[in-house]
Amino acid sequence: MLTQLFTSKARIKVLLKLFLNPDVSCYLRELATEFRLSPNALKGELDSLSEAGYLTRRQNGRNVYFRANTTHPFFSEISSIVRKSLGIDSLIEEVMKSLGRVDAVYILDDYAQGRDTGLIDLLVVGEVDHARLNELVAITERKINRKVRVMDVTPEGFEHNRDIFLGRPHWKVV
Repeated sequence: MLTQLFTSKARIKVLLKLFLNPDVSCYLRELATEFRLSPNALKGELDSLSEAGYLTRRQNGRNVYFRANTTHPFFSEISSIVRKSLGIDSLIEEVMKSLGRVDAVYILDDYAQGRDTGLIDLLVVGEVDHARLNELVAITERKINRKVRVMDVTPEGFEHNRDIFLGRPHWKVV
């Protein structure tokens, strides 16, 4: 979906990385290594997105850190497009309306850090219908061509192990 909207694969990778989790900030060489691109190829995209106001820049020593500009008027729309392209929005929507009582949903680990590794770790907190959850996961995996690994816990279990769960990279979706 994003390849039809954005022609640059480097730009798509930057948007996925920084708009999936706006708390993430990265510098040029870090992104170039992760994306397996040359720093020169990536620098133009980062500069262009920064000049347009979609990214903020912050100098720290010799490194310039980039992050999604959450105050930009289009931030929520771009973030929504990125999530929809990965199928996260539809999965969360289905989870919320058909599983029972859902108190919170978290994306964990790689996707929470903005890395599209093909495996989405999801934590669902609440009293859920396990059979329906497994059904939704299977449907979603086929739709988005990614593996979804779900862990569901009761609110009490979450509170008891809160530090363990939230000690991992996470992004609260709901």
